[in-house]
Amino acid sequence: MAIPSIAEVRKALIAQPGKEFDLSKCDTTGREVFPDKAEAETSLKKDAAVINELKDMLYAEQRRSLLVVLQGMDTAGKSGTIKSVFAETTPLGMEVKAFKAPSSEELARDYLWRVHNAVPRRGNVGIFDRSHYEDVLVVRVRGFAPLEEVEKRYDQINAFEKHLAENGTTILKFMLNVGYEEQGIRLKERVEEVHKLWKFNPGDLDDRSRWAEFMQAYEIAIRRCSTRHAPWYVIPSDSRTRRSAMVARIVRGALEGMDLKWKDPGYRPESYNFS
Repeated sequence: MAIPSIAEVRKALIAQPGKEFDLSKCDTTGREVFPDKAEAETSLKKDAAVINELKDMLYAEQRRSLLVVLQGMDTAGKSGTIKSVFAETTPLGMEVKAFKAPSSEELARDYLWRVHNAVPRRGNVGIFDRSHYEDVLVVRVRGFAPLEEVEKRYDQINAFEKHLAENGTTILKFMLNVGYEEQGIRLKERVEEVHKLWKFNPGDLDDRSRWAEFMQAYEIAIRRCSTRHAPWYVIPSDSRTRRSAMVARIVRGALEGMDLKWKDPGYRPESYNFS
């Protein structure tokens, strides 16, 4: 079977801005996009190599940036996606920020302060492992802020992302959609396998017990914050290979869509003596 085009992957996975959205109807297997897992692996390897070249062009240009936002329940594969999609990418021009619980200094400021501070500089690809969406997800589910305050944040986030887009940052937002049963398998693996034990946090089981609440919070955030300038893509994540292949297709497409050109500083060999 042929590798699906970038346009086909986008169409299959985008949460259409301004349209109704039902997360419960979204596939978690990825077989609809990549029926053949071997094809997904081939696609991923090819796209990873192209992403590296395009990233270098973006860095040389120094005019625009790309921000990749990864959200998902525990075990959805945020770090694994980064590792796979950017497997061929050199560190130059890469920024990765993993957002944890805010510090006392961050809590003393507005919730977007720490996020704006982490936005990639011009020429760079920035990756958020979790993001400002925690402030309408976990904050909403656990009641860390009044609901009326959380309700204001969706429009604030849209305005923030529009500001970034209008100032040269292309934004890709991925919800890594792992199924409930698959998450249970992966959490159990973290306890049983020595090399994964460090990842286990008993608090993950508490989040799992609130699965329905988190899914509702994700659905609201995606529906209200999937915009033309910063759309959401819901990525089936039960298969690690298919998940990463789909993200890589869309990342490659975004970089290709920038129509990047190698910067010409005007130097010419005939102007210099290399002997």
